[in-house]
Amino acid sequence: MRAEEIASHLRDSGGPVRIVGAGTKADWGNPTNSAPPLSTRELDSIVEHNAGDLTAVVEAGVTLTTLREAFGAKGQMLALDPPRDGATIGGVVATGDSGPLRHRYGGPRDLVLGVTVALSDGTVARAGGKVIKNVAGYDLSKLMTGAYGTLGVITQMAVRLHPLPRETVTVFGEADDPGALARIALAASHAQYEPIALDYDWRGSQGWVYLRFGGTAAEAQAQEAATVLADAGAQTNLVTDDAELWRRQAERQRSAEATVVRVSHTQTQLAQLLGFASVEGASAVGRVALGVSWVSLPGDPDDVATTVRDLRRTLAPAACVVLDAPQAVRERVDPWGVDDGPELALMRRTKQRFDPRGVCNPGLYVGGI
Repeated sequence: MRAEEIASHLRDSGGPVRIVGAGTKADWGNPTNSAPPLSTRELDSIVEHNAGDLTAVVEAGVTLTTLREAFGAKGQMLALDPPRDGATIGGVVATGDSGPLRHRYGGPRDLVLGVTVALSDGTVARAGGKVIKNVAGYDLSKLMTGAYGTLGVITQMAVRLHPLPRETVTVFGEADDPGALARIALAASHAQYEPIALDYDWRGSQGWVYLRFGGTAAEAQAQEAATVLADAGAQTNLVTDDAELWRRQAERQRSAEATVVRVSHTQTQLAQLLGFASVEGASAVGRVALGVSWVSLPGDPDDVATTVRDLRRTLAPAACVVLDAPQAVRERVDPWGVDDGPELALMRRTKQRFDPRGVCNPGLYVGGI
């Protein structure tokens, strides 16, 4: 179905619909009642690739794998590398998902230049453009990014591309204490270098800080950065064939068994977060400079639900959102953990403005929106 057909379907549906892409994030958000699925998988075309302008127009159902191959053939990339390559670009944008490349290039809201959205009243809204310096009009692109499909169905988007690095090199520092790892991570984030990714990985009793550099001077920059890590007390090493390392790092944001909580925190809270993870027998990965972490909590559903609540109290007011989780955990804890307040009231007014009949993914988002 095209945008106009989807909009007509939403208008004539007679009830709520569940918008789905590849289904890689089907369990995220609030548990909701069964609703007929509305798939975007038929929207699977790369409409335009303007290599000279480093932009492209793509439909929502195109997978990240397809985009990586198509743009890579021209020496370019869409700098989105969340886990699960089979995810669709529409699902990634709708959930605001991202991976290690967010450190340098930003997340979906920074890379989407314009969107086409099917609305529940049967109309199609278009905003933004396909040039990087576009300032005209209402910023519908950012509004739809991370809204979990509760405002409308993203059918097409214009995206910003970047040159694909000819080579990459990663330097990492290792530590066996959460406080030491946090200190090394902060030293790396404050150093005068420009890595394309800066991550940490903590696994209960051992951790690493990774800096990835790209371009012709990648190895020289990595070697210089190694001195910063060493001065902070880390054991260091270089990896030249690093693609698999970063693929695994992104994949650790997801789990088929443990409960994964995404935490948005300050840099100075990293030591506290790692200390909490060590006490609870949890592991964590995250973007050091951006203050975003994914904490994996194994264990009994009752214990995990209590741990999630403890994590929220410990790091308040940091947002702690449950992403992957067994059904038993989802029944015991609010995945969003957001109290009523002016922010939630604004979200509800926005939902009412765009989807007054509550057709698009009702109940899925914060506060049951």
